Amino acid sequence: MISVFGSANMDLVAYVDKAPALGETVTGRAFRTIPGGKGANQAIAAARAGAEVIFVGAVGDDAFGPAMRATLEEAGVDVSHLRAIPGPSGIAHIVVDDRGGNSIIVVPGANGTIEGPTEAEAAAIGRTDAVLLQLELPMEAVVAAAVSAGGAEVVLTPAPARPLPAELLDAVDLIVPNEHEAAAITGRRDPAEALAALLERVPEAVITLGAEGALYGARGAEPVRVPAFAVEAVDTTAAGDTFVGALAVARGEGRPPAEALRFASAAAALSVQREGASTSMPARESIDAFLAAREAR
Repeated sequence: MISVFGSANMDLVAYVDKAPALGETVTGRAFRTIPGGKGANQAIAAARAGAEVIFVGAVGDDAFGPAMRATLEEAGVDVSHLRAIPGPSGIAHIVVDDRGGNSIIVVPGANGTIEGPTEAEAAAIGRTDAVLLQLELPMEAVVAAAVSAGGAEVVLTPAPARPLPAELLDAVDLIVPNEHEAAAITGRRDPAEALAALLERVPEAVITLGAEGALYGARGAEPVRVPAFAVEAVDTTAAGDTFVGALAVARGEGRPPAEALRFASAAAALSVQREGASTSMPARESIDAFLAAREAR
């Protein structure tokens, strides 16, 4: 079982041929509202990949709150610890260009009110095998969740990138940054050097490298690199969250590192071929079919 302590946002997505520069106005070709947020995304990704998932977070009492709760429930996520508080839900303003790239502005809303897990929420997290954390909640809340995780393995996605307190890193079992976040955290632009620097702080690390795949390391073991699957990207929004959710499922199933990375990479490859965040995340049967087709070649 997996728990996620994190953000829930409504994504306000504008699709454009070319993202506007500062001071520039462009005409978009489409607009969609899609439930997202790094926490909710990872919860949905893990649930669709086959895990039992508990989500701990907060939404507001606006129109977005019930919509996000319903999306999580439809994916099979336990939302009994999803708080509903007065005020607005979190939102993310996302611009997606014709190459599938994106830029994002996050307004925390209800997410910013969370100071840490309640006693009941901490107990629920402690009963799971792993807890997934990100940095779209206040840092003190993330630290509190990590140090009170009990027997759950603590998996941190350090995004948006910012300085990480020693108290947080001391509680983390696995950190999963992308190459830019890894460079920001370690000051090392070379992924292999960044991986080595991360392993001085945490027992295990995975650096995602976009089209170049993913790099895994653990203290005392040789690094493992797995290439990405070659697919045509439509929208890369939440590809990293899809990867982390699927990776947590694979690890929970006891898969060795290379196999777990390949499973997570397959989920991410499927997600970038569809628009949106929560709407793009593949079901377990789709991931298994994708991998089977590649292995048959």
